[in-house]
This record gives sequence, C-alpha cells and structure tokens, in this order.
Amino acid sequence: MNLLTYKKEAVEWTEALPLGNGRIGAMHFGGVETERFQLNEDTLWSGPPERTREYNDQESLQKVRKLINEENYEGAVNETKNMFGPYTQSYMPLGNLTIQYLHGGTTRSYKRTLDIGTAISNVTYTVGKIEYTREAFISHPHQVLAVRLTSSVANQLNVIVSLDSTLKYQTSNSSEELVLQGICPEKCAPNYVHEDEQPIVYGEFGETQAIHFEGKLGVVIDDGKLESSNGRLSIQNATNVVLYFSVSTSFKGFDQLPGVGFEELTGQNEAILSKAMSIPYEQLKETHIQDYQTLYNRVEFSLGHKQTEELLDTDERVQKYSADDLAMVELLFQYGRYLLISSSREGTQPANLQGIWNDLTRAPWSSNYTLNINTEMNYWPAEVTNLSECHRPLLKAIQELSVTGEKMVNERYGMNGWTAHHNTDLWRHAHPVGGERHGDPNWAFWPMSGPWLCSHLWEHYLYTQNKEFLREEAYPIMKGSAQFCLDWLVEDENGYLITSPSTSPEHHFKAENGQEGSVTKGSTMDLQLIWDLFTNCVEAAEILGIDGAWIHQVTTAKDRLQPLQIGKYGQLQEWLLDYEDAEPHHRHVSHLYGVYPGKQIIDGPLLEASRQTLNRRGDAGTGWSLGWKMSLWARLKDGERVNALLHQLFNICTAKREVMVGGGLYPNLLGAHPPFQIDGNFSYTAGVVEMIIQSHKGYVELLPALPSTWVQGSLSGVRVRGGFEISLSWDKLQVSQLDVTSHAGNEFIFKTHNAVIVCEEGKDNITVEPIDGFISLEMSKGQKCQLLF
Repeated sequence: MNLLTYKKEAVEWTEALPLGNGRIGAMHFGGVETERFQLNEDTLWSGPPERTREYNDQESLQKVRKLINEENYEGAVNETKNMFGPYTQSYMPLGNLTIQYLHGGTTRSYKRTLDIGTAISNVTYTVGKIEYTREAFISHPHQVLAVRLTSSVANQLNVIVSLDSTLKYQTSNSSEELVLQGICPEKCAPNYVHEDEQPIVYGEFGETQAIHFEGKLGVVIDDGKLESSNGRLSIQNATNVVLYFSVSTSFKGFDQLPGVGFEELTGQNEAILSKAMSIPYEQLKETHIQDYQTLYNRVEFSLGHKQTEELLDTDERVQKYSADDLAMVELLFQYGRYLLISSSREGTQPANLQGIWNDLTRAPWSSNYTLNINTEMNYWPAEVTNLSECHRPLLKAIQELSVTGEKMVNERYGMNGWTAHHNTDLWRHAHPVGGERHGDPNWAFWPMSGPWLCSHLWEHYLYTQNKEFLREEAYPIMKGSAQFCLDWLVEDENGYLITSPSTSPEHHFKAENGQEGSVTKGSTMDLQLIWDLFTNCVEAAEILGIDGAWIHQVTTAKDRLQPLQIGKYGQLQEWLLDYEDAEPHHRHVSHLYGVYPGKQIIDGPLLEASRQTLNRRGDAGTGWSLGWKMSLWARLKDGERVNALLHQLFNICTAKREVMVGGGLYPNLLGAHPPFQIDGNFSYTAGVVEMIIQSHKGYVELLPALPSTWVQGSLSGVRVRGGFEISLSWDKLQVSQLDVTSHAGNEFIFKTHNAVIVCEEGKDNITVEPIDGFISLEMSKGQKCQLLF
C-alpha cells in the first residue's frame, strides 16, 4: 500500500520520485550510469520586489463601476487593466546533485521504489555479480539530504560526485566537501510573458539584494579512496558511501532584505553537516523515520481488498487502472498526505503551486501561490487527515500577507482592512498582477483572496478548538479581512450589498448586448466568500465574547448581501445577472464555493441548482478541477459520480501526452494540470475523506457518498470539526463500528437512523436510540468511546 515501484530509471522529471522535509526538496531520478537528485529549497525565490511607482486606483475604481452599471463590459475590462500591478516573483530551482557511476549502463534486475510509509527512496540493480543499492531520504530533524551508496562486493564503488545549478553559481571543493554558492535573480518574468527581452536579471555576488544560497556536500566512506579536484569528488574502490547535503539561504523574512554574502551561510552549513555526519547513518535514518511517522502513521485507510496476484509497477497500474485496483485508491490517498508532510512543516514556507519541487527557472505560472483556488486547495486535507501542524506554514503566511495587504488596500483603494489578489510569493505580494496592462482581469484582478484565506484560520480553529489561537492569531486577521469587505461592498439599485468590480475567477460571460466580458458586479463567488467570512467572524466574536458593536455592523451587512440566485437553466447563477457562459464546460466552478469548501449551501433549491451547475459543467477537467468536483459531488451525496471522477483522475499523462481537458496523473503520481500542479493530489485526498465522513453542518455524517464498489473498508485517525478524532469501519456499505476520541470536551453529534451500542472502558455498555435521526454524546476532554452499529 505504501510503495511506488518502477522497473526503469526516470528519464523525464515527471517520472522522478519526490523527497522532502518541508524546506528541502529533491526529485530522485534513479539513474544507473548517471544518477541525479534535482534539488530545491523553499526560500529560493527571485526578488526582492522593488517598488517602481505609487498606486492610487480610486479614480479608476469609480470609472469601472460606472462602466459596469452602463453594461459597457468591454470598457470595464479596459479600465480595470489600469489597476494592474507587477507580477509576483518566481520560485527557483536550487540545482543538481549528480553521481556518475563508472560501471557502465548495462544492468539486470533494476528496481526503483519510494516508500511513503518511511519517506525513503531506493534503487537496486545488478552489474555482473554485484548488486548496487542507493537509499535516500531528507531528514527534518537534521535538515540534510542523506544518500547511501553500497555495493554487495567490497571495494566496488567507483563514482564521481558533483553539484551544479541553472542559477548563477560557483563551486569549490576541499578534500572531503563540495560547495555550491549562488544567487537568485533580482527579477524573473512569468513564463507566459514573451515580450520581455531580458526576462531574468541577475546582480553580482556579494552585492545583489537578491537571495544568496550555499549548498554543501559532505562524504563519509568506510574504505576506499576519496579525492577532490575541479569541483568534483572522486570516490574509488569503496564499499559503503554516505553523502550528506545541506543548504542555507540569506532569506531573513518577507519584509526584510536578504543578507549579502556567504560567510553566515557557510557557518550554518558547517554546523548542520558536522552534527549529521557525527551520527551513525542508521541512527540518523531511524530518527528521520520516527519523526516522519509521527505524522504519517496517524491515519490508515483500507478498502478491504484482497491481493490475489503480484501488483504491476505504479506507472503500469495507472495506465491499466480499473475498479478492481482499490489498493491504488488507497495509495494515492496516502500519497497526498506524504506530499503535504514533505512540502509543508511548521517553520517552513507553505506548499506552492508545485509543493517544493521545481526544476525550471521560469516555471509554469512562476510556481507561485495562486490564491483563487490552488493555494487553498493545497491545504484541504491538512486538518481532516490529522496533519494540523502542516497547516501552520499557510496560517503564518496569511498573517504576513495581512500586513502587506493592509498597506496595499489603503494605498490603492483608500480603504480599511486587508486583502490580496490573484497571486502572492515569498515576499507576500498583495497587489493585483497583470503587469503593464498585459494580463486579463478575469484572473489578474480578483481582490477576494483575503476572505478565502481566512476560512483556513477558522477551519483550523474548528478542528483544533484552540481558543488561544482564535483570540491571538485568527480573529484579528479575520476582522481585518471583514473590514475590507465592509468598505468594498456597494449598494445596488435594489438596496442589496454587492461587490463591484467583480470577476468569477478565470471565466468569461456573454451579455445580452452581445459583449463578452469578465468584469461585472456581484459575482456569486464574491458573495459566498463574504457571507462565509461574516458568518465566521460573528461566531468567533461570540466565542470570545468581544466586539459586540462591530459584530452588529457585520451582521447587518450580511443580512443585506444580495441573495444567491437560480438561473434560467435551473443552475446556480455565476453572476448577478444571468449571463450565458462563454465556456459552458469551464474547469473552474468558483460559484460552487458555497457547497464546498464553504457551508452556505447545504440543502434546498440552491443545492439542487448546484447539482444542475455541475451537470452543465460536465466531468471533464484537469487534475485539480477533478479533485474539486469530487468533493462537490460528495457534498451532493452522489458516490457513483465521485467514483467516475476518480476513474478519470487515473489517467496517465506523459511528456508526449498532455491534454488540458484530460488532467490525471504523471507516472510518479504527481497531479497533471497539465503541466504539473500539486493541488490535484491534495484535493483528491481531501475528496476521499469527504466521501466517507462529513462534519460541515454542525454534526457528523457517516458514509455520505460511498460508491457501490467500496463494499467494505475502514478509515482511522481522521479529524472532524469540534475537536474529535474518528475511526470508522464499514461492511456491506453500512457502518459497523465508530471510535471517537474527544480532544476538546465538546458534545459529539452524529446522524443515524439506527440504535448503537456505546462502549466505554470501565463502564457497562448501553444502547442509545436516535432522536429525530441524531445521537448526541456528552464527552469530556480525552474521553474515548466505541460505537457498535
């Protein structure tokens, strides 16, 4: 269940296997004659950003609103472009660790694996009578990439090790170490900007205000000979070799200039390597496994399948996926958790569009943080799959973004509070993007990321019930976002509060006057996000017992929000007016936020209208879009439809076969937009839980969207809102056992029409009958109980 296996080395990057400790990432290729670890570090970004001009968009804002009211949508698009800001900076690759073997490339019995249960990759093969093995992991406790090379016959390891980078770099070496020093660009244009004659601009070593970095490689050998020359290490006639790689950067914080020079970085690397290399390799490995499994082992998932024959390799299984391969469903679920642990640990940067894995200086969409869905989607599985600590990097970034966002809102719009727009980066860019009138407002101008990001603060509280976090961290940020929304809302001719200008991310509409546009007023997603934020602020203030007068203002505004509407096709309207879709099958379903991940639409005509919207959109989509639709259909309690989307996700994409509508997976199981976006992996994992357990209505629902092929199974260690940990088993599509642990001492309420036997240690079993379809259990903090159905 925990193993990805392959019979050949990776040729393409999307065949290599990802390793990570939250900060350092590596793609392990498993080459025979030439092995490659492509390296990343989460603070390697271009920049820092430079302020080139002052912004004051109040005049343009009023012009856009006037044009919208006149239904001059083409004019509104044109004027909105005057409010664009600079593009974000870009996430950079660190470089490559290359190991050249001198035994040639002809092998037998080749096998390459990634064990997501231990976060360790392996390569084994035979040359002649000698078996060569390669084992690698990235330790979070010790902050090193460790690679062990062995041969089954003594003194048969002959390799040359080197470091290089696609960034501006220099190398040096001592008798036992390699050093890679480099600088990030001061500027890097997005890969879709083709007009820039110098898209990447570098400064000079020791002078540039861009980030400096140093990677250092140390070697431990039991026998043989180690020589150093020309920036390479040559290892001859060895039996066991361990390579240790450390990296440090001059990043000081989102609001500070990076350090200049390498002296401090050298000291940091020397300290890290000295500590790691003084520990026996097996001990270092065991510490890594224990640290990783503290998070990974919390959740188990089984669909009760029986293995009747030897499994195919992972890429072959994706190509031949069928409903019988339930083990593949389990593997991809846990792979999403593996990737989150590997790309987001407390104290690191949040997982970006590609987690932490990127090999390109001009990566797709700058490998930044796309805030109109993708960044948020990365963290959908965090709380529910018991990885709350892995959520912390995003929550910290939201706090930082509220600082830059408050300055931006005041400067651009003359308003209070904070927000951000379509993208952000390491420096917490909060402005609209689009450059000098280059982009399209349907994505470049979207001032609603603040409210969406705040939902993560609230969800973290709902799952953890940490009132100190709510009081000290979450609520002040939520309040600032709500304050912006209060200022941003305008009254329409019917007395309702709406947003203007407004876009529905990345989609266009066709108006009755024949114009096609993207900028209008009162998009449904805007209204849902603001409703969600206002609702959460009211509840948070009640819990904390504060801000009565201000909350009255919020409640009044919430009651005046334009109600959601059903359009002429029976669909949930995407905009205030019932425009025609420019792309009926568009991959974004932004106006269904209120169904999932929101909670505004839970029943009644609006839920049925949401179903109609999904039917009209169709099931085609890219990897992340399929993941969102999985959770939406789960909320609609249609397990068969979710299963159909799941089948569609198991669609192999290769470098020669990338189609936007197909989506799917690469051979290494990373999500294919295409190109690679990691949110497809994370949304799949979250969607699987949503099929089995839901808690967004204030109570727990069990097996709400179970497909008929998932006849029996179990899911243990997941979390639900209210501070509970759940383990669930089912047979013949019916719940058989439920184990509940209360971490906060709240009342546990779940929906059922059957009586249950409640078992508690040291007490007599009791039978409890449901009342109006619900059972409620008073539970103290730390209490555990088992329910038998």
